[in-house]
Amino acid sequence: MPMVESGQLDMGVGVFFKHAPGIRRTPLFRFFLMVIRADNGAASRRATITWSALKGETLISQPPTLPIQQFIDKHLARAGVVHPPSFVLNYLNTQIAMVEAGEGVAIIPSYGLPACRDRRVVMSRLINPVVHLDFYEIRHGGRKLPPVAKDFISFLQSYIAGWAGRSGVL
Repeated sequence: MPMVESGQLDMGVGVFFKHAPGIRRTPLFRFFLMVIRADNGAASRRATITWSALKGETLISQPPTLPIQQFIDKHLARAGVVHPPSFVLNYLNTQIAMVEAGEGVAIIPSYGLPACRDRRVVMSRLINPVVHLDFYEIRHGGRKLPPVAKDFISFLQSYIAGWAGRSGVL
């Protein structure tokens, strides 16, 4: 965001939680939050789970300074889930590995689903409420994108739509 604001970059892509003055955000994709847990057979497999059902679970999270973790914590608090996380880890793959090892559950964005496919974890979509996570293209509001940037966005949209459709991510 700061590099787009300063003009060092023509555009950026990612999850941006805060709107900045003068920055145009264009939604590209909508993901959702899900919980992953160790695959302990049929009993652990549920298509959906409520936020409040996470009360008492051992949570594996990312650092509280990360905007995505702040977003997750806000929704946990709304559901009355108070949690000091048992593990605070920096990387999605590390979270997934700790879940696979049976150390707890983790809340991750659905774009992490492909990283879970070859692991012994099961995924459940969080509901009540369903929480969406938007992936944006950002650019300075008064700046016109060069043709190569437009081509990149077109490619990205096509690629992610195909990948996400095959993976069940969106």
